[in-house]
Amino acid sequence: MTGRALILGGNGRFGRHTAEAFWNASWQVRHYDRKTDDLMTAVKGVDVIVNGWNPLYPAWSREVPRMTRDVIAAATSVNATVILPGNVYIFGKGAGPLLDETTAHAAQNPLGRIRVDMEAAYRASGVRTIVLRAGDFIDTTGSGNWFDSIVAAKSRKGRITSPGDADAPHAWAYLPDMARAAVALAENRDTLAAFEDIPFPGYTLGIRQLAEHVARASGRAQTVVGFNWLPLFAAAPFWPMGRKLIEMRYLWSMPHSLSGEKFDDLLPGFSATDPLTAIGEAIAQFDIHPDQPMARGAGHVLAQ
Repeated sequence: MTGRALILGGNGRFGRHTAEAFWNASWQVRHYDRKTDDLMTAVKGVDVIVNGWNPLYPAWSREVPRMTRDVIAAATSVNATVILPGNVYIFGKGAGPLLDETTAHAAQNPLGRIRVDMEAAYRASGVRTIVLRAGDFIDTTGSGNWFDSIVAAKSRKGRITSPGDADAPHAWAYLPDMARAAVALAENRDTLAAFEDIPFPGYTLGIRQLAEHVARASGRAQTVVGFNWLPLFAAAPFWPMGRKLIEMRYLWSMPHSLSGEKFDDLLPGFSATDPLTAIGEAIAQFDIHPDQPMARGAGHVLAQ
């Protein structure tokens, strides 16, 4: 069942990929322009709203509640389904190691509580909502996420940066796969509950495991090095973004993965991209192998 999708935040990570995925699945796709469009007008005739809006961390406390109210009002006016990219912030420090739709939303830190309250507002509103919950993004182009800006940013020089415990299992989501899953769920929306919390299993890879994949994909040995948090701590009193990054630091040493049980039940035929291929696509942005097919199996990780 196709229809009409309105993409909020179409230039962002999730919005960009979902817009393409909906288009490829023969949906009518409308992009919302915050500079010129009125949301209550733009939503007319829409079946699905993809909420890809994601302000910078320091603006969350001000912007997220307002955006949530606006999207709920717009969706209510046309009985549209909202697709929301969820994250693992809601669970809080010490959760896991396996996270699923039954795991308590026990976060106590500010960013986590904002996300808890946001999801609670959607649930209470009665708006048909699909929360597709994922770990850190792996993108095909540089988008300022942890993978491309920190973890693999120096992989061309043979270095993978670990922001925490390099051996701690960590949840990752390859954005093209997550976007295809969002479309598949949208096409089955009439069979879903009014509010669905669906973990997207993606990949569970510690930084050292991820480095192995980068090495194999690039044919270049990778050394795992630690991230230097000291400059962030030094700048935090004067830099709100730095304080928020430090707030979420715990996730890099907290073992966690997302259960695929519910996802597989809902989308049993979904075919995920294998992690080596996904990581090969992601590191291509660093010009590791610009003129050749992806080399596999030639690299290795150096112990550090």
